[in-house]
Amino acid sequence: MNEDFAENGNISIPSYFYISGFSGIPHIRYYYIFLFFVYIISLLGNSYLMLVIIIDRTLHTPKYIAVFNLSLTDICESTAVISQLLDTFLFGNQLIPYGLCLCNMFSVFLFFAMQSLTLTILSFDRLVAICLPLRYHMIVSHRSILVIIGASWTLALLLAIIGAIFMSRLSFCRVIVTVNSFYCDHGPIYRSACNNNFPSTVIANLFPAVIIGLPVFFIIFSYTCIAVTLFRITTPQDRQRATKTCTAHLILVAIFYVPITFTYTFWSFINTNTRIINLSLTSVLPPMLNPIIYTFMTEEFMVSVKRLLKRRLIFPSRK
Repeated sequence: MNEDFAENGNISIPSYFYISGFSGIPHIRYYYIFLFFVYIISLLGNSYLMLVIIIDRTLHTPKYIAVFNLSLTDICESTAVISQLLDTFLFGNQLIPYGLCLCNMFSVFLFFAMQSLTLTILSFDRLVAICLPLRYHMIVSHRSILVIIGASWTLALLLAIIGAIFMSRLSFCRVIVTVNSFYCDHGPIYRSACNNNFPSTVIANLFPAVIIGLPVFFIIFSYTCIAVTLFRITTPQDRQRATKTCTAHLILVAIFYVPITFTYTFWSFINTNTRIINLSLTSVLPPMLNPIIYTFMTEEFMVSVKRLLKRRLIFPSRK
């Protein structure tokens, strides 16, 4: 490559980033095919979940508005990750232009942040439903949940814009910058800069605290309050019913936060390929599992699906 740096003031911008991805792993193309099928299942499952919520008016509740938002962000996040990954590795396009790389980083961060914030919103819904059941409809209304979701999108969008702005202020000393990840990952990119990357370092430590740390803290606090409330419930049937409403959400929380928290906590001690594979699975498996878990572990959603199937609104019979 004989590409020269583009000059933007005193900042040297490389024409391309080289996404190294999964180096040294045999038969890695089969893993890409696996990720593609996971993406298809995720796309179909979340689209089906959204369709059922739209059609069945009994699901037009604040909780399922948040579930709808989670499915939407799942589709967007997995599309941002998988489409770029397949184009990069399956078709051999590992050189990504500077502008496209920034767009990819922005999109992945935005939708990842929204996944985390939406799971937090769902934990708030469960907290109020179990701990303050008599005030639930007053606190968690359609208007309030839409305001909370809108504020979450605004926060995620603001953080993604700030990250992209500070990334655009980095200067690089190489014609082609190698990124040790499967997408335009913020961490490996800012560490490759040759000018002062202190602002990006602050962002790299602050953003996970805002997007992962605070939601995890709030979810732990919520379920601590829920556990205390459940101990006060004297009727076993009521306790079991309340526990079942939280099971699906707790599984989603564990699937989403445990791997990503482990990766960001011990990233310096983890092999590069192990970290990249863990991040890739964390990006694609939760969006695939979310609709499956909600379909088979949420009684009210199963009732809606059965009712719609009986009315033949989703699968009309062929004559």
